[in-house]
Amino acid sequence: MNQQTDTLVIGAGLAGLVTAYELLKKGQRVCIVDAQPREKMGGLAKIAFGGMAIVGTPEQKKKGVKDSPELALKDWYSFAEFSDDDIYPKAWAKHYVEHSLEDVYYYMKALDVSFLPAVNWVERGLFIPGNSVPRYHIIWGCSARLVSQLLAQILPFESDKLQLVFNSTVEELTRENRKITGCKGASQQGKAFEIKAENTVVACGGFTGNIERVKQNWPTDWGKAPEVILNGSHPGNNGVLHDEVARQGGQLTHMQDMWNYAAGIPHPEPEYEGQGLSLIPCKSALWLDHKGRRIGPQPLVTGFDTNYLCQQLSQQEKPYSWQLLNKRIALKEFAISGSEHNPMIRDRRLSGLLKELVFGNHRLFEQMSDKSAEFVVADNLSQLHEKMNSLTADNAVNLDVLTRTINDFDAMVARGKHQWNDDQIRRILHARQWGSDKLRTCYPKPILDGSPLVAIKVNIISRKSLGGIQTNLHSQVLDNANNPLAGLYAVGEAAGFGGGGASGKRSLEGTFLSGCLLTAQQAAKALT
Repeated sequence: MNQQTDTLVIGAGLAGLVTAYELLKKGQRVCIVDAQPREKMGGLAKIAFGGMAIVGTPEQKKKGVKDSPELALKDWYSFAEFSDDDIYPKAWAKHYVEHSLEDVYYYMKALDVSFLPAVNWVERGLFIPGNSVPRYHIIWGCSARLVSQLLAQILPFESDKLQLVFNSTVEELTRENRKITGCKGASQQGKAFEIKAENTVVACGGFTGNIERVKQNWPTDWGKAPEVILNGSHPGNNGVLHDEVARQGGQLTHMQDMWNYAAGIPHPEPEYEGQGLSLIPCKSALWLDHKGRRIGPQPLVTGFDTNYLCQQLSQQEKPYSWQLLNKRIALKEFAISGSEHNPMIRDRRLSGLLKELVFGNHRLFEQMSDKSAEFVVADNLSQLHEKMNSLTADNAVNLDVLTRTINDFDAMVARGKHQWNDDQIRRILHARQWGSDKLRTCYPKPILDGSPLVAIKVNIISRKSLGGIQTNLHSQVLDNANNPLAGLYAVGEAAGFGGGGASGKRSLEGTFLSGCLLTAQQAAKALT
């Protein structure tokens, strides 16, 4: 199979779809090639939760949030810890905060995609300042809604300007007279193909679906990577096209910077080996090591610095840890990232969402109790200890240690709020000052309160590549001298969401879907 087109887009994820959409509107011929079947169009965005960091929205203003591009950029630079050499990542960060309102928020509104009225406050920062104000917006319908609305606009072009090639892997970028001219590859049936194009856009995603590559790129100052890391990406996000771009002279940067998550469990019904579910850890749970001791001296609490959580957990003696809580906490706080386990938001069922917020998420609690071996429920501490040890080969949890850990915490809580002296409680109380966090965070109470006990065995789970292919603000791929490679562009996660690492060491969270939109839009502008 040989084809000719104006622009070749490698990857049918969100960044690839937006690139194609913008080019098709301008009359270009576009060919999208993807290794997955047609029904997987949208890639990981089709199953993601759908949170976006946006600056200066009407929802923020209604909540009295005083945000601005200047404040957002200050927060971004703080959390990213950029170096002086990070010229392009800094430029993309600036572009993001200055254009997220118009080119993300209102762009999506034009596609009839809206947000929940609540604005969430994530990644507030711990030792390094993070988000000064709430700016995390959740898509009503999850990101699957955005994908479906985009496809409704794109697919009518298929009979004219758009070619779609599925179940086909790009193996090589072609080059003539120092210009990238398309690609060669093969279908799943082994049939070779070549596509010629005036310009080629790499939208292949990141590399964190390749766990061995994640381990190879593990931050050196964190020590050795954990033996077990769950896959929260997809095996197709393997970094192979990153290597091909490098072979063609493109520059890869910040490959050691990844946005992994601290609390993953194996997917009860996996589609591929090692597939995990990324939990949103409960703020009120005690985070314990393999023996049942509280990890410290700084207690681990989500919502402040995910990077720090992963660093601390990767340095534990064992590759797993425990979240210990009770059913009362789980019903209010336990959640799983992604659209699969958030059907009320995904399917836009407002009454169901409100019911779960008010009365607790009994649906998810029962689902995990029934299907996940890592989600342990027991009537008493002795029974819980026995079930925890049954999940590991080393029987490492010591009942006396576990009992002392919980009793020490409960005794402190029982003294009353005027005598609370615990950093986890201080952060819980801080989180509860913001309305949407208060809905999902329990007021401090003893864990041993008569409610069934819960222990969740968690591992670090891979998710997003913060580094990638170096690009300028036109999404052109740059060589080692920072000169554009003629005919070659990169967007979305493949480009580290802009510049080969727009987030630096840490993301303010919610910058990924938005980064796909912004990098794709910039590429399309440069190509038309």
